[in-house]
Amino acid sequence: MGSCTSKPSKPNPYASRENQQNDYPAPTQPPKSPPPLLPPTTPFLPMYTPSPAHPNKPKTPSTPLRLFRRSFPPPSPAKHIRAVLRRRKANKKAENEARIAEGEEDEDEEGVELDKRFGFSKELRSRMEVGEEVGRGHFGYTCSAKFKKGEFKGQQVAVKVIPKSKMTTAIAVEDVRREVKILRALTGHNNLVKFYDAFEDHDNVYIAMELCEGGELLDRILARGGKYSEDDAKAVMVQILNVVAFCHLQGVVHRDLKPENFLYTSKEENSLLKAIDFGLSDFVRPDERLNDIVGSAYYVAPEVLHRSYVLKADPNFNEAPWPTLSSEAKDFVRRLLNKDPRKRMTAAQALSHPWIQNHNDVKVPLDILIFRLMKAYLRSSTLRKSALKQFCFLQALSKTLTVDELFYLREQFALLEPKNGSITLENIKTALMKNATEAMKESHVLDYLLLLNTLQYRRMDFEEFCAAALSVHQLEALDRWEQHARRAYELFEKDGNRAIVIEELASELGLGPSIPVHAVLNDWVRHSDGKLSFLGFVKLLRGPSSRSLAKPQ
Repeated sequence: MGSCTSKPSKPNPYASRENQQNDYPAPTQPPKSPPPLLPPTTPFLPMYTPSPAHPNKPKTPSTPLRLFRRSFPPPSPAKHIRAVLRRRKANKKAENEARIAEGEEDEDEEGVELDKRFGFSKELRSRMEVGEEVGRGHFGYTCSAKFKKGEFKGQQVAVKVIPKSKMTTAIAVEDVRREVKILRALTGHNNLVKFYDAFEDHDNVYIAMELCEGGELLDRILARGGKYSEDDAKAVMVQILNVVAFCHLQGVVHRDLKPENFLYTSKEENSLLKAIDFGLSDFVRPDERLNDIVGSAYYVAPEVLHRSYVLKADPNFNEAPWPTLSSEAKDFVRRLLNKDPRKRMTAAQALSHPWIQNHNDVKVPLDILIFRLMKAYLRSSTLRKSALKQFCFLQALSKTLTVDELFYLREQFALLEPKNGSITLENIKTALMKNATEAMKESHVLDYLLLLNTLQYRRMDFEEFCAAALSVHQLEALDRWEQHARRAYELFEKDGNRAIVIEELASELGLGPSIPVHAVLNDWVRHSDGKLSFLGFVKLLRGPSSRSLAKPQ
C-alpha cells in the first residue's frame, strides 16, 4: 500500500467544515512527512487552515469567522453566539447538579469512553493503494488513491482521512457517522461529489470519494479577478442551484454552501462543478426548523444569526459593477438575498427566474416547497375554502400573475404529470418516487403523502394548483405586490365577497375568548355592508394565526 506523502501547503477541499477552521497563513518551513495513513501533525496554529486560494500568501484569507457547534467560544464577534454557548454550558451544569441531587454518579462526558466503532469496512489496505496527500484540515487530511480490485479497479479517487483521536465528543463521532450516511444516501446527481465507500481501522475513518482535479470554485473566481460575464455567471449558478434543489427535495440541508465547497472535476473551463463537504449537513423533515448555529459567517443566512446588525443592511446596486448589469440579474440577486426566508426564492424557483430560465435549456426540478404550500392550502380554514364560493382568496390572487410568475407553477404542475389536465395524490406519489433516493426516506419526505391524503378522493386542476402552490409571502417581496393584491381584491369583490359577522370571522380564525375580537378585527370588515375589507382580504391571504392577532392592529 502506498504512503500518503505530505503536502501541507495545499488546503483540504474535502475536509469537513466541522474539521476546518479559520484560514491562516502557512508557515515558511514545511513539516516532515507523516507515516503512512497516520494523521500528519498540522503545521498550522490550532483552529486554522491555509487559504484554499493561495496557501502561500498570508494576506489572502478565504472564509474568516467560521462558526461551530463546539463548547468553546467561536472566532466570531457575534455576542449572541457566545451567549447561546454559555446557556448550553449552564444547562449542562444544571443537569449535572440535578443528577448529583438524585444520588447519581456525576460523571463528566469527557470521562466516558466514546464508542468510535462505525461498522465500516476494514479492507482499505487490501482494496486501495493510497498515494500522496492533496489537502489538509485541522481535523483531517485528504490523499489521492486508486482501487486495486473490484468494480472500480484502477479508478482514481480522493480519500479523506479523519483521525479518531480528533473525535473527542459524542457530537464529533455522530457528525462523521451522519456525513457518511448522507453521502451514501444522496446518489446520482451530476453536480454532487460521488461517494464510493467508507472504511475504518483502529486509528482513522477513511471516506473514498470522487477525485476532483479542477480546483475550487473560489480559485477560479479569484483567478478572474472576481469578474464574470452574466452568461458565465449563469453557467455556474445553474449547477449550484441544481444540486441545492436536489438536496432539498431529498430532505437534506448542506448548511455550509460557499465557493470553497464546490470543486471542478477537471482543469477544463467548462468542466462539471461538484458540491463537496457534507460535514455540517443534516436530514430535515419538510416542516422542521433547525436551530444550530453552524456555517461560515460570511455566507450564513441572516435567520441563522438573527441579530439586528445583519438584518438591517440591504443590497446596494448603485455601485460598480451593478449599474452595468441587466435588471433581471439584479432582481435575481435581490430575491435570493431577501432577509425573510419566507420571501426568499428557493433553488428551484431561482432556476425558473427570467434571468436563468432561457440559459441552455435549463430544466426546472421538482420543488419541495409546493408540497408544503399544498398541505397548508388543503388544511386551510373553512372560511378560506367554502365561504368564498367560486373564488377563494388564493385563486383570485393567482389570476393576477404574469407569464413569468406563472412559469414556475406551470413547470411544477408538468412535473407532476397531470392526466386530463388535473392531478391526484397518485401523481404526487409518482413524482416523489421518481426523484427519491435513500435520503428522502431518512428525512421522511414521503410522509408528506399522508398530509395530502385528501387528494386521493378528488382531482386538482391547474387553476386550483396555482392557488394551492402560490406563496403569498414571496409575492409580497415583489415591487408589484400592491397591484397584485388590489387586482385580486377586485376579482374577489366581483365574484366572492359576502357579508361576514365578526364573531363568525373570529370563530373561523380560531380566536380564543381572551382576545378582544371586535378591537382586533374591526378593520377587517366594512361597516357599510359587513363584507370583507381590503385589509381583511390581505390578512387572510397571509393565513393569519391567533398569535398574530393577539394585539389590536
